Amino acid sequence: MIYYVVAIIVFILDQVAKRLIVVYMTEGESISVIGDFFRLTSHRNRGAAFGILQEQRWFFIVATTVIVVGIIWYLQKLRKDSSKTLLKTALSLLLGGAFGNFIDRALFGEVVDFLHFHFVFSLFGWDVDYNFAIFNLADSGIVIGVALIFLDSLLTWRKERRGLVHEQEEAH
Repeated sequence: MIYYVVAIIVFILDQVAKRLIVVYMTEGESISVIGDFFRLTSHRNRGAAFGILQEQRWFFIVATTVIVVGIIWYLQKLRKDSSKTLLKTALSLLLGGAFGNFIDRALFGEVVDFLHFHFVFSLFGWDVDYNFAIFNLADSGIVIGVALIFLDSLLTWRKERRGLVHEQEEAH
């Protein structure tokens, strides 16, 4: 199934990128890619997004195992449903990202993060200077996957609502 290929691609890209960071950069080292806006910064995270739940390795291993099994089960359930392409794509991104971070936690006790964005701009007279949490490609797959699941839910809701409106119109 093509969706497992997508998950494997996300996983491989994430793992290769993380290994390159570990091999070629020291922890804390930062390299400019686009000025101060985008940098590669070698960072280790023993928690979740934005550094929450630090040192909860076993919680993440158990939770991710349940999530990965659930995603695989649901992808299998949707296997023959050709109307769920967006949802299956979303789940494959989520699966690849979750497994990428799972492997890091299981093998090393921490996740390698390296994508670092720094936003500096003025908006309505306010100066904004914000460093976004450093993240990795697995995190990107997870976030994009969740966003696509949300989009699929909205589109499904809209489609169902239109169907209800048409049914009500036909009843009158």
